[in-house]
Amino acid sequence: MYITHRQELDMVEIGSQEPADHTPGLTLHAAFLYDLTVWLMTLGRERNFREKLLRLAGLKPGETVLDVGCGTGSLAIAAKRWVGPAGSVFGIDASPEMLARAQKKARKAGLDIIFHTAAAQALPFDQGKFDLVLNTLMLHHLPRKSREQCAQEISRVLKPGGCVLVLEFSAPGGNQHGLLSRFHRHGGMSLGDMIALFRGQGLHIKDSGELDFAGMQFLIATRAAGHRGMCIELARNTNSLPC
Repeated sequence: MYITHRQELDMVEIGSQEPADHTPGLTLHAAFLYDLTVWLMTLGRERNFREKLLRLAGLKPGETVLDVGCGTGSLAIAAKRWVGPAGSVFGIDASPEMLARAQKKARKAGLDIIFHTAAAQALPFDQGKFDLVLNTLMLHHLPRKSREQCAQEISRVLKPGGCVLVLEFSAPGGNQHGLLSRFHRHGGMSLGDMIALFRGQGLHIKDSGELDFAGMQFLIATRAAGHRGMCIELARNTNSLPC
């Protein structure tokens, strides 16, 4: 099928709206067009790109993984293949349409992945449940306060010693044109803002930098073991430095 550049630009606008429950942020609903847009952006190499992300995160067999803003489930499916039968993968998204496609893809792949319709600002999981949390290309859809709530929730559900991988578009600049600029026309984040956001939740920034792909950048942060979380909470309440 031949697709014009104008049609490519239109694809990313279809089905984008505020969620029906008025959860702050942008929710995407056109699941098939979303997958097609990702395929176009990656020039058909999205599987290799997902594998690169999971290697970057240091995912290991048997671990428990959460994909926040999992969309149509492609990264969650790749993660399940990495962790194997002994591991568990969960995905949450605010869009029922995205999750319906994610569930269909997981069933087709013969993989057991648990998907929930939920907001990133209120994760339906117990504290300290996950070895790894993935958060890819969704923070720029949230207003500032909701980003802080999302980061707080990610920190809460991480195990001591657990890790979060964040992937984001860089903040939009004057040199961005074409499909990529329209895909993240709702904004981006500077790497400094990403670091400050997760460091503010008491996480240790293990690694960060630019990816050699489409103006994206990453951050890997870990939750320290022991009493670090209590120290952060004490610091918030007393305006002192964390211990």
